[in-house]
Amino acid sequence: MATQLSMTDADALRHEFVSGLRNAHALEHQALSIMDRQIERLAQYAEVEQQLRSHRNETEHQIQRLETILESLGESHSTLKDMTMSFTGAVAALGHAFASDEILKNSFANAAFESFEKASYKALIVMAEAGGYHEAVPLLRETLREEEAMLTFLDETLPKVVTKYLSLRTSGEQASH
Repeated sequence: MATQLSMTDADALRHEFVSGLRNAHALEHQALSIMDRQIERLAQYAEVEQQLRSHRNETEHQIQRLETILESLGESHSTLKDMTMSFTGAVAALGHAFASDEILKNSFANAAFESFEKASYKALIVMAEAGGYHEAVPLLRETLREEEAMLTFLDETLPKVVTKYLSLRTSGEQASH
């Protein structure tokens, strides 16, 4: 890669970085909607509920970090994208609510969602570094660490969730959520 970007290259990179930040902002709003719906329905899985509440709080801070980066660039988030993603998050979570194995479907979907977020933040860090937006990198790395920690929690907790689900199901108790 050339050591100095031409104005066209710099503009294109800035455009992609800002677009990625706006997408991540909307993605975090989608995450809030998904978590809110799941938290309401986790009567049997206190450890998962507690972690989702904690990660929900982190997500609010992640949104603030993204807004800080966007503001430093003289940009703002996309309200339309935020609303759209928030709505699709609520619908996605609702889709699992009627399943007899809701907790399993949510566990799988949450792991996939966190993997997507992890990849998104890794890409944003590369864009920030390539574009010289060095002040954004620590904020993005903090969020990446939080997403990686949530993904690790989900991965480590899945066997416990499945075991509890099976135990509740075989004893005739409500096990879906």
